[in-house]
Amino acid sequence: MAILKWLDANFEEFLMVTLLALMTIIMGIQVCARYVFNYSLSWSEEVTRYLFIWSAFMSVSYCTKKCISIKIEQVAELMSKRGKAFIKLINHTIEIIFFIYMIPYAMAYLQSSIQSGQLSPAVKIPMYFVQAAPLFSFTLAAFRIVQRWVIEFNIVRKG
Repeated sequence: MAILKWLDANFEEFLMVTLLALMTIIMGIQVCARYVFNYSLSWSEEVTRYLFIWSAFMSVSYCTKKCISIKIEQVAELMSKRGKAFIKLINHTIEIIFFIYMIPYAMAYLQSSIQSGQLSPAVKIPMYFVQAAPLFSFTLAAFRIVQRWVIEFNIVRKG
């Protein structure tokens, strides 16, 4: 149970830090290889690009979990705690509609990638590993929105 609580609290952060560390290590090795050994790695930029794509999509879920989005705080600051929760509830409802709308498109994108059998040029990994990022991210973001929605709904209900 402690593992599930830890994952709930830290999953996105853990993945993003891990991906950033991997990108840093890979690019550090590439720089060292290029300038110290006069040898360039053919795969480093490609792998770093794919890690960056996953990191960018993971940030969608992270921002959703932390309620970081483009919004006007001045209006919410004028309201009571219950009023703020109501505004957030409306915002979360719009967000969940958006992500539920996007999930089938992300799934179709992933399925087309699986069917194509395309491999990455340098590393020769299936491209669906990279193109699974939107589906994974949108699904996780929808889950996080539902979590936030329940929290805000309870605040509105209890007052």
